[in-house]
Amino acid sequence: MSKKKVIAVGAIALAAVLTVSGCTSRTDSSSGSSTSSAAAGGKITVAFVPKLQGIPYFEAMNAGGKKAAEDLGITWLYQGPTTADAAAQADIVRSYIQQNVSALIVAPNDPDSMAPLLKEAADKGIKVLTADTDAPDSVREVFVNQASVEGIGEALTDQLMTAMGGKGKYAIVSCGETAANLNAWIAVQKAYTASKYPDATLVNVVYAGEDQAAATSMATDLMNANPDLTGLVGECTSSAPGVAQAVKDAGKIGTVFTDGLGTPQSMAPYLKDGSSSASILWDVQNLGYLAAWTGNELATGKTLAASNDVNADLKGVAYDSASKVLLLGDPLVITKDNVDTFSY
Repeated sequence: MSKKKVIAVGAIALAAVLTVSGCTSRTDSSSGSSTSSAAAGGKITVAFVPKLQGIPYFEAMNAGGKKAAEDLGITWLYQGPTTADAAAQADIVRSYIQQNVSALIVAPNDPDSMAPLLKEAADKGIKVLTADTDAPDSVREVFVNQASVEGIGEALTDQLMTAMGGKGKYAIVSCGETAANLNAWIAVQKAYTASKYPDATLVNVVYAGEDQAAATSMATDLMNANPDLTGLVGECTSSAPGVAQAVKDAGKIGTVFTDGLGTPQSMAPYLKDGSSSASILWDVQNLGYLAAWTGNELATGKTLAASNDVNADLKGVAYDSASKVLLLGDPLVITKDNVDTFSY
């Protein structure tokens, strides 16, 4: 497996400040079919349905999407379920289909159950995308991907192994069992650990949903069940602070090491006190911006190029026409030294 470049981000600061918000007003949704509305010069409406509304990660994506809407002159709609529930998410998707939005972007909790709804949307002429989490066996036209699967999985493993000295036992506290992106990263971590770190062993993978308290409880149980455990990975933005909190509560800072995929400010206390060694992420607001931009491109009948200049901060964004994946870029390593450069 080829090693993907990981960028340290001491000099990188986000351009926008996160605004935590609820559901965006839907009053500007398009009234005709998305194709005819765009052709007639009507205002483009791009809707984004995250896995879960209200957590810092997806609120940061929302902030990026709103900024794109301002720049592009489109309407941005944002609503997700209040729990990481596939059925509740499906109800929101159905609502946007009924509104006949121009483009529909989904980060599916369950890609398989979401696929028929995405087809329903496409059959109505709505441009269908996924972002953050893919539904590869669906009719989605583009997956707006935050970073490569290999890049994220390998970076998580390398950062943890650096802290653990390249050996020992570790466990993963993931979130949704059916989340395609999380499962893909875990598959990379398993293979990469076996090939590069033969003295390290992944002993267990557990699933806490999108619940930080549950992640803390499960991490505590893992440490109790495996007294020789020296590493924990929080595979999503709720479990990353959860596993660090468990180590802190157990008084095992410096004995059990953690990393994960946490938003900067949620991880800042843990990075600074040593209960977490690093957070692997990407510019989440830029991901939201890119998703909104892509929705607008498709809704106006444009074709993505192999390399796309989106704005001053997003230049040369690569698109693979074979897989229909638009790649934001390389993952970022967030540490105690650069965490305060991020505003969310």
